[in-house]
Amino acid sequence: MSQHKPPFTLETAQEKVKAAQAAWNTQFVPPLFYTFLGPPPLLTKNQNRCPSPQALQLTSPPFLHFLPLDRNPDFIKNGYTVDCIWRNRDQFFSGHPAIVAFLTAKWARERNYRLRKELFAFRENKIAVQFWYEYQDGHDEMKWKRCYGLEDWTFDQQGKMRKRMMSGNDVVIGEEGRWFRDGVDVDEVEIGEIHW
Repeated sequence: MSQHKPPFTLETAQEKVKAAQAAWNTQFVPPLFYTFLGPPPLLTKNQNRCPSPQALQLTSPPFLHFLPLDRNPDFIKNGYTVDCIWRNRDQFFSGHPAIVAFLTAKWARERNYRLRKELFAFRENKIAVQFWYEYQDGHDEMKWKRCYGLEDWTFDQQGKMRKRMMSGNDVVIGEEGRWFRDGVDVDEVEIGEIHW
């Protein structure tokens, strides 16, 4: 069950968007992701890994232990309903098994993936998102590319996503064209109006 449920406010919609960005953007699941899946105790914005099941039973932050989750589609799927409907570009599918298969193939191809999402609009149980992500294409000589895209999300009453519609276009950018270099906070990158 997710922490943020419809109807959304500006604050909870923005947090939902950044939680999804964080979840897809890191090899560890950061605390913001729990606004997408539901919060464990004790996490703060300064912590950057998912606590182990043992740690979730503790009440004092110094005793936290961390469990790395390496872009795990089986974990990510839990932010979606079991029958969630997806359109990703020209692919249409639904349900957890299909989501896991899609994400597994996606991340096998899209190497060194870095993503930024921004709230575009929201209403009641829907959120629209503008996003950019960069990656090296494992199916195209490891060329650096950037995807420009829009998503619209529909949530159930428990705050899980029940529909995800995505449109995106990729452009070759080369090493010199990268915004989201290693060590750069994607949220701090200045994105000009021509790209926004």
